[in-house]
Amino acid sequence: MAVTRDDVLSAAERLRGVAHRTPVFTSRTLDTRAGAQVFLKAENLQRGGAFKFRGAYNAIASLPEVQRTRGVAAFSSGNHAQAVALAAALLGTRAVILMPTDAPPTKLEATRGYGAEVVTYDRYTEDREALGGTLAEEQGLALIPPFDHPEVVAGQGTAALELLEEAPVLEMLVTPLGGGGLLAGTVLAAEGRRAVGVEPEAGDDVRRSLETGERIRIDVPRTIADGLQTTSPGAVPFAILQGRAEVVTVSDGELVDAMRFLFERLKLVVEPSRAAGVAALLAGGVDVAGQRVGVVLSGGNVGAAHFAQLLSQGVAPQRLRPRTSSGYRSP
Repeated sequence: MAVTRDDVLSAAERLRGVAHRTPVFTSRTLDTRAGAQVFLKAENLQRGGAFKFRGAYNAIASLPEVQRTRGVAAFSSGNHAQAVALAAALLGTRAVILMPTDAPPTKLEATRGYGAEVVTYDRYTEDREALGGTLAEEQGLALIPPFDHPEVVAGQGTAALELLEEAPVLEMLVTPLGGGGLLAGTVLAAEGRRAVGVEPEAGDDVRRSLETGERIRIDVPRTIADGLQTTSPGAVPFAILQGRAEVVTVSDGELVDAMRFLFERLKLVVEPSRAAGVAALLAGGVDVAGQRVGVVLSGGNVGAAHFAQLLSQGVAPQRLRPRTSSGYRSP
C-alpha cells in the first residue's frame, strides 16, 4: 500500500500524451491580496474537467489485462465518476459508477455521456463504500475508489509534479482536500516543500484526524463543496499525510468569493470544491506572506445555472453551519 515519489514519476509516464498538461496562471491582483507570489495550476482545464482523470487513468491502466477486460467500478459525487468513465472508455473497458441521487446534473450527464452505467444511492443514509464493494464483487469488477488507492494517489501527484516543473522556485503547495488523494500525491511530488490542504469548515475530517493521530469519521457535511463531502480520510493518503501536511478550513461563503475572483480576474470557471486553495489565500486562512506558492485549481465541473446562482445570490447563512454530529467515530 506504500506510495513513493517514484510511483508518481511512473504515473507521469503513463499519462504522457493522454492527460492534458494544463496551463499555469498568475495574477498580480491575487499576489497583492495574498501577499505572496502565486502560481495557479488550472486542472479545471483537464480532460473530464478535473484532476481526477490523472488518478483514474493511472489506476485503470495499471490493472492486469484480464481485469481490465472484466471492467471497473467506482463511487463518486461526480468528478471521479466522470474520470473513471472517460478513462475506461479510452482503455476500452466497462465502467459502472455509484453516484448520489443529489449529484450535480452536469456531472451525472457527463458520466453517462462517457459511456458508464450509473447506479444511484442516498449519500446521507447509505454507505457508498459498502455499496460500491458489493457492486464490484457481484459483477467481477475492479473497484477504483476516488482517493484511497495507491495508483490513484500516484496519478493525482502528477499535477503537482507538472506545476513544479513549470515553477521550480515554489516554496509551498496548496490544494483542496477531501479524502486526501490529491494532497497526498502533492506531498510526494513536493520533495519536502510545505504542503497545505484546504477543507470546508463543515467537513474537516482530515484536520481532526491529523490532530488526533487516527482516522476519525464525521457525518456527511452539509456544504456547497460537493466534491469535498468526505466523512473520513483514506488509509493510504492518511499514512502519507501524517507529519507532512497542514490543513486549514474555509467557509462556503469564502468558496464563492474565490469562484467570483477567479472568474472576474482570470476568466476561469472553477467549481466550489476546487476553488478551496484560492479561498484560503484570499481569506488569510494560511500564512503565505512573502512565499512563492503553487495552488491547484482542481476542477471546473459546475453547471452554468448553478455557477451564476452562486455568484449572484451567494450562500445562505445556514449553509455555513456544520450539521450536528454525534461525535467522532473510528471508521
